[in-house]
Amino acid sequence: MEEISLCIMTRELCQALYKDWQNDPAIYMDRDNFKPYHYNEAVVDRYYESKQSPSRVLFAIIKDSKPIGELQLKKIDWERKECTLSIHLQNDSVKGHGYGTAAEKLALSYAFNTLGMEAVNADTITKNTRSQHVLEKVGFKYIEERDGFKYYRSVC
Repeated sequence: MEEISLCIMTRELCQALYKDWQNDPAIYMDRDNFKPYHYNEAVVDRYYESKQSPSRVLFAIIKDSKPIGELQLKKIDWERKECTLSIHLQNDSVKGHGYGTAAEKLALSYAFNTLGMEAVNADTITKNTRSQHVLEKVGFKYIEERDGFKYYRSVC
């Protein structure tokens, strides 16, 4: 597997990521809500701005100097020392190569060692077995299933 890295998402990286983005029907609970993605610079700028918050760290997943996905540590609760991981890869060409697994390992290390978190949470829709497999592979433990989602937790 080629090496990947995480870097703090910039507006430019966000634009580059979403120029080649494809929505994945596997992440929709109701496939009737699935719509193909169409790039729009202004929409991506608004998305990027909406993710700027002290309770969130937005990363670009980088391979060969190009963004291939995004990873967020969000809902950061500094008092409880926990946050929630969210990851999305750009399109099918970068899925199934271990990049998501490597990115999640890097994110857990960052959350525990840099941010001082004691727990990282994650969830997936029940039918997204690919994401569930990756979470378990990097050390998340299944907690419960509720309202169409499976919930996971990793502790330091």
